[in-house]
Amino acid sequence: MTKNALPQRIGVIGAGRMGAGIAHAFLLGGADVVVVESSPEAAAAGQERIERSLAKSAERGQSEHGAVTMTTDRQALAGCGLVVEAVPEDADLKAEVLTEIAGIAPDAWLGTNTSSLSVTDLAARLPQPERLIGLHFFNPVPSSSLVEIVVSPTTADELTAAAQGWVAAIGKTAVTVQDSPGFASSRLGVMIALEAMRMVDEGVASVQDIDAAMELGYRHPVGPLKTTDFVGLDVRLAIAEHLERELGPRFAPPQVLRDKVAAGHLGRKTGQGFYDWSTEK
Repeated sequence: MTKNALPQRIGVIGAGRMGAGIAHAFLLGGADVVVVESSPEAAAAGQERIERSLAKSAERGQSEHGAVTMTTDRQALAGCGLVVEAVPEDADLKAEVLTEIAGIAPDAWLGTNTSSLSVTDLAARLPQPERLIGLHFFNPVPSSSLVEIVVSPTTADELTAAAQGWVAAIGKTAVTVQDSPGFASSRLGVMIALEAMRMVDEGVASVQDIDAAMELGYRHPVGPLKTTDFVGLDVRLAIAEHLERELGPRFAPPQVLRDKVAAGHLGRKTGQGFYDWSTEK
């Protein structure tokens, strides 16, 4: 296998927006991808997401891709060379899934798509902690050029080198960081977003003007509040609470974020967040 070659068969756990995007990236890289969901309904929705993404890629001239298998049976992951979990940001859930997959696919490398949880702690709950690495993809995966590789003290050097090759193989750029609260990207991105939310709370400026200040003044492609809508306000709240516990009160979630999550306004996925997405198809 060449340095940048993907495993021939890759597993992805979860086919929500992130999981489907990760599967799409590996498919375009030429791998065959097995995607596992928790129910037939979720699997059907995930299949539709992936097919829609592949159709858009074909319109851009990217018609070659590997084969996708959608299933609810985790045993289908046997024989995969890499399995990436993209389940909700809950340490116990991720550890449970990773432990099960470690047994089903004993020769596979394991990746966690966590955006803030400790890869070190997750690895410590596995029978072979050296098999786990953080592969933090960004939403939306198809248009994002970055993957943050998170290395724990127990991650095998061979796995770190392989992961850097995998990211190159799917046409993205890797940044490699040591495991720490929030890594590099979430720590910086969440801090900017929380300050933007505080400015909304204080009436400093409108949501649109705060985002425009960062987009036009600092050349951010998308402002911090619109990015929060893409990520999900519930996800941002969970990350902020985790970072507050780990790093102190500077990461305390603003009241506007708590209020919106309590009201079910979670961003693009629910049709309402800091912006109105209800008319989006």
